[in-house]
Amino acid sequence: MKLGSRLRAWRMGASLLLLVAMAAPAGVRAADQDRVTVFAAASLTDALQELAGDWRRQNGGEVRYSFASSSTLARQIEAGAPADIFISANPEWMDYLAGKNLIVPDSRTEPLGNDLVLVAPADSALSKVQIDSNLDVAALVRPGERIATGDPAHVPVGMYAQQALTRLGLWEKTDPLLARADSVRAALALVERGESPLGIVYASDAVASSKVKVVGKFPPDSHDPITYPFAIVMGHDTPAVRAFFAKITSGGAAQVYERFGFIWLGPTG
Repeated sequence: MKLGSRLRAWRMGASLLLLVAMAAPAGVRAADQDRVTVFAAASLTDALQELAGDWRRQNGGEVRYSFASSSTLARQIEAGAPADIFISANPEWMDYLAGKNLIVPDSRTEPLGNDLVLVAPADSALSKVQIDSNLDVAALVRPGERIATGDPAHVPVGMYAQQALTRLGLWEKTDPLLARADSVRAALALVERGESPLGIVYASDAVASSKVKVVGKFPPDSHDPITYPFAIVMGHDTPAVRAFFAKITSGGAAQVYERFGFIWLGPTG
């Protein structure tokens, strides 16, 4: 099933997770007005927290994050959650908000990319898996074991995983073996704790964890390019938000993202 069809199914069937926005009093402090709230895909947790720390030290501004699956965050923004910036792990959920006029169109940019990898616990005896159409997926796990990834119904990493496995002719055999998690970090945690012997996550998640190792990489042509759209939420285009948005999308942030395993696609200056 195409990614767009998955999104339509999710809109019809998934339950809403809401953030309740409290109205700010008329006398709100300037510091509150300068605070920036970012809703970002879970895979960006470590890189964005480091960039926020730099921002606080250099500018004294406060940054608040909500990290979760892109689908969850997009639906929360649709429901009125107080996000200033949205960062999705795939274009589809940004398109979803754009279609509802909930992002500032000229702010949208895609400065990051990623790879899709197969990981195992760091102490696993498994060392290397050649991922191609000849892979015997069932032989990688014992009876009752599951391969962790995001739920393909709505979590971007799971959507990419299904797309890759389908193109390789492996989906029908892999589908019954999946442990479907609510986010890529939840899938990673299953592997870290040894509850799943394998996981399909982003390369950046593997870099962020000392408890897993990469045992295979999905061919780039087996799935659509993995890109991260950034945009300012409509009605939140303030000087403070623009300034922080510029920091996390400009070439000055490239080294931070690359150190955490992302592929920099944005400006180099």
